[in-house]
Amino acid sequence: METDKDPIIARASAAGRGGIGIIRISGSEENLQQLLKALFKDRRIEPRHAHLLPVRDAQDNIIDQTIVLYFPGPASYTGETVLEIQAHGGPAVMQMIISRCMELGASMRLRQAQPGEFSRRAFLNGRLDLAQAEAVADLIEASSQAAARAAARSMQGEFSREVLRINGDLLELRAYIEATIDFPEEEVDFIEDGHVNERVEFIAGELEALSKNALRGKVLRDGLTVVLVGAPNVGKSSLMNALAREEVAIVTDIAGTTRDKIDHAVNLDGLTVNLIDTAGVRRTDDKVERIGIERTLQAVESADVVVHLTSADRSDQDNLEETMRFIGPRLRDGVVFLQVKNKMDLSTGTEEIPEDYILISAKTGQGLEDLVGRLKDIAGACDGAQGDFLARTRHLDCIARALDHVNVIRGGVGSRVGLDIAAEELRLAGLALGEIVGQTVADDLLGMIFSKFCIGK
Repeated sequence: METDKDPIIARASAAGRGGIGIIRISGSEENLQQLLKALFKDRRIEPRHAHLLPVRDAQDNIIDQTIVLYFPGPASYTGETVLEIQAHGGPAVMQMIISRCMELGASMRLRQAQPGEFSRRAFLNGRLDLAQAEAVADLIEASSQAAARAAARSMQGEFSREVLRINGDLLELRAYIEATIDFPEEEVDFIEDGHVNERVEFIAGELEALSKNALRGKVLRDGLTVVLVGAPNVGKSSLMNALAREEVAIVTDIAGTTRDKIDHAVNLDGLTVNLIDTAGVRRTDDKVERIGIERTLQAVESADVVVHLTSADRSDQDNLEETMRFIGPRLRDGVVFLQVKNKMDLSTGTEEIPEDYILISAKTGQGLEDLVGRLKDIAGACDGAQGDFLARTRHLDCIARALDHVNVIRGGVGSRVGLDIAAEELRLAGLALGEIVGQTVADDLLGMIFSKFCIGK
């Protein structure tokens, strides 16, 4: 059975041919000393020095002249003792060296590393927190200079430090409130003298700012995911085509034309948006349409912004209530919900429209600039900031849950909210934030996160 204590080996450089290929091995000092002795006989290996040494096969034939680096734990990437072998980067040479190491390491249970296992061990051994470990993968996958710079900042701990600072504020206030519970006769003075509600408001503001910065970092990494929802035939496909400036989706007058979700990446004034056109949500006995509606709901779960489209040539209220019955339970914490009224070119001008609606006509282009501007504002693209760090959807979820807990007690500690409730909500907020850096996270979530890393990292 595989364990986190087994020594592991993998190619750490990219697959294919290259001038140099790197093989990484991590394990206990005892195991790696044993492997070094078997590979290089009695040659003394100086820690953190480069050694030019041959790797030989079982018949004592040279496989390749290699550069060998030895990093005793815990001062290594994984926190364990690490050995790196740099050889010529041909696939055959790499595999021959790995096979030779596996042969010599069989008695110590040396095995091939799983995806992300080196970084997972770095996390488990306290060399990286979870957000920093994720930033390693993000740096490798960065598709732009801005994303690479932001990932590097996350890897250096800028995002983590901000999370831990706010969590420290939550813990300090919680401790203050719990101390107040121990002295109930002084409760009013404690609340007033400690400016508890002001401190709650301050922490809520910190979380809102962190959420905005994290969304900007998530957009830099993945783009802004915008899902178009609404009843059939309100113009979702027309809006997608208008924003994409091409015929991405089929448009007809027949309700239910779109049976499946359609994904398309567009660039809106420099903002990368992953647009998802979906099947109209409604009750139906059509089996195929029901499958399309379920895929719509799955898309809603991954959205940063949900654009609910209604039509100026029909009543809104029934439409909104019907749509929310379907998508309401699938909306994640923190998602932005926009109300957009389409087909304004058909409006008679007599209906009353709420102020928070964005008015457009996908056919004529009316109001599209307003919609794009709103999306850019949500993504933080309008303030010109480059993003301090990269973030992921799970980070946004954690921040949104923490803010929800703080909002429960906002402005009401000592009046409408009891001290015991306030202390508990602050505790839950701290647990939600702690998930970002791995202070409070389930093993199955760790497995999912690191399984998406490349092998060798």
